[in-house]
Order: sequence, then C-alpha cells, then structure tokens
Amino acid sequence: MKNNSMKKVASASFLGAFLEWYDFFLYGTASAIVFNQLFFPSFDPVVGTIAAFGSLASGYLIRPIGGIVFGHFGDKIGRKKILAITMILMGGATFLIGLLPTYATIGIWAPILLISLRMVQGFALGGEYGGAALLLIEYAPRKTRGFWGGFLQSATPLGSLAATGIFAIMASMPESFFLSIGWRIPFLISIALTLVGLFIRFSIEETPAFKEVKESGAEEKFPLLELFRTYSKSVWIAIGARMAEGISFNIFNVFVITYVTTQVGLPNSIALIGVSISSAVAMLVSPILGKLSDRIGRKKVYLIGAIWFTVFAFPFFALLDTGIVFVVYIAIALGYALGTTPMFSIQSVFFTEMFGTRVRYSGLSFVYQLAGIVAGVTPLVATSLLLLNDGNPLYIVLYIMGMGIITVVSVFFTKETYKMDVSEQEKAAMEEVNVK
Repeated sequence: MKNNSMKKVASASFLGAFLEWYDFFLYGTASAIVFNQLFFPSFDPVVGTIAAFGSLASGYLIRPIGGIVFGHFGDKIGRKKILAITMILMGGATFLIGLLPTYATIGIWAPILLISLRMVQGFALGGEYGGAALLLIEYAPRKTRGFWGGFLQSATPLGSLAATGIFAIMASMPESFFLSIGWRIPFLISIALTLVGLFIRFSIEETPAFKEVKESGAEEKFPLLELFRTYSKSVWIAIGARMAEGISFNIFNVFVITYVTTQVGLPNSIALIGVSISSAVAMLVSPILGKLSDRIGRKKVYLIGAIWFTVFAFPFFALLDTGIVFVVYIAIALGYALGTTPMFSIQSVFFTEMFGTRVRYSGLSFVYQLAGIVAGVTPLVATSLLLLNDGNPLYIVLYIMGMGIITVVSVFFTKETYKMDVSEQEKAAMEEVNVK
C-alpha cells in the first residue's frame, strides 16, 4: 500500500476515534464536577456524586448491546458504513446534552433525559471502538501494526485531554457562569467536530481484509455465534485482560477528580490539571509502546501495565493524601502513564489479532464492551467503597489489586500474535476447532 494511503486511513481513524472519545469523556468529567449539582440536587454531595456516577455507568452498561449490534453489521456490510452511523449518534447525543434543561427547570425529567442520552452515547461507542481499530489495523503492514494501533489509541488520551482541559478552563470562570452556561459549551461544540469527522471518514475506502471476505462471499450469517464457536477461549481471556485497563482508566481519570476534591480538599481544577498532564503523557507514549510491541511482543508490554497498576494501588492513594499539588500531579501521571497506557496503547491490535476477519468486528467490540461494564461502574463502586469505609481508600486498593491479578493471569495465558498475519490467525483458529 502506498504510504500516503496509509496516512489518509490513519488520519481518518484517529480523528474519528478522538471525536468519539472526546464526547464520551465529557460526560465522565461533568459527572465528577457539575451533574451532581444540576441534575441530582436533592441529594447530599456524596450521594449526589454516586447518583451522577450511576448515570455515567449507564453508558457503559449499554455499550455491549451496541457492540453486538454494530459488530454484527460491521462483519456483514463493512467497517466504514457502521462508523458513520456511530459518529452521528454520538455527536448528536453529546450536542443534545448541552441543551438539556436542569432539575430546577423540569424536575425529574432532567436526570431521565440525561441518562437516556448517556445511553445513546454508550450504544454508539459500543460500535465505534472496534470499527475504528479495524479500519486502521486491517490496513497496516504486519511489522507496524503495533505502532499504528498505538497511534490510534493515542486518540483516547487526546480526547480525555481535550475534555478535561476545556472543563478546567470553564471551571476556572465565575461559578455562576460555569453552572449556567460554561459547562454546556464543551458539549455544544461537539456538533461541529462531528461534521468534520464524517467528511473525512467518507473519503476512505473499505479495508482490504473485509473486501477479500466480501468478494469471496465468506461473510458469516451470524458472526457472534461463529465467534463463540471458533474463538470462545480467546473471548474470555481477552475479557480478563481488559479488566485492569478499564478500571485503571476510570480510577486515574474520573474517580481521582472526586477523591482529590472531596477527600483531599483541593480544588477540582487541580485534579483536572493532573488528569490533563497524564493524558498528554499517554498521548505521546502510546505510539512508542505500540512500536515496542512490534519488537518484543504484545504480552510483555501489556504485562508491564497490568503489574504496575496492581502494585501501585496503595502508593497512589498515599501520594494523593499528602495534599501537595506537585505530588498529586506525579501520582496521577505515574498511575496513568505506567499502568493504563502500556495496556491501552496495544489493546486494539492485541485483541484484533486474536480473531479472524469474518468475526473480528464482533469479537473486538464484544470483548471490549462487555468488560467495559466493570470499568464503567468503577467510579460508582469506588465512591461507594469510600463511603462504606468512612473515607479510607483501603477497600478501593483491594478492589484494584484483585482486578489487576485477574488481568495478569489472563494475559499470561494468551498466545503471542505479533508475528502472525491476519490470514494466519484465521487458519490457526479454524485448525484448532477442527482438531477439537
């Protein structure tokens, strides 16, 4: 493939993924800062935060359904068309959240509409992640798949950086402005970004791997059923491998904002800046870690992050509790850069290589989104554990370590795939089923 074609596909995949994650992360940031005041105001501050995080979790709970639906059609009609649909749904829902009346205006309908739009976001993202990853990775040469996968994953911390950064700017303004108009601005600008993303995505072609399947008439009638028939072991191992990564992201990027403000007593702008710094570091490091996985393998890089996430749980909260701003920044950056990023940077390519082309969209989407339920309830679980233990984070530390161990064990049992072509993976899986 010509170099300029690869760059065009990479640009389209990256921009689309960035827009989707920007939209999705806006909600998480707003849940930690403003939704508990404007949409759940009848509760006390801690319980209001739990309610806001509950609405955050609703987006994760619906994501597996989006993964199944869009994965099914992505494996039957192609990656490109599905990605356009998911972008329209995500951008539209995000824009409408910015227009929602608050509890003071329409009462109980405010949180109901908010949660409904959050579920539309989750449904759309359920299909977006797998499609964006496949669009790029199925184009990429075998020897650079890790690099391009890491490049795509850097769109996620960039989306988080953009979401938390613009909220940090809005939150620094007078409180009356922020609570009335300021919090809405990040949501409203999403519509313009969505239109740009759609234009770019429509300019690229379907992936060569899917074209080959389509031209040979080898599409699966029911991709999800074939996925479990052929790749059941890979499905459950990948779900286990996903646990620590999903939880770590929501600890270091969402829950930390609540902890720093309610337990440590620092302004929310401090936590937002800390998350922004860690996101910037992750954005720069992701392609480097992806390239490293092309040289030493996916398993080794993934294990670096999983092990660090597990052992860093206690030091993380100890550093936060110092209340020293610089130390808080260091704690968030160390957790995200050395824990989350080594796992997330190669996750798309690692999981993509576990499944064959005919069921790859379904496999990648189902695994990522089903395990994402645990990730999505993490801020809710962590806040509840904190309340249960009178503000002591010990139960949260044990929760983190338990999930980290599950991931370490799961990755240990995965097969190394970085030297395997996608066609070889398809043949290897079918041979394994035939032997059984």
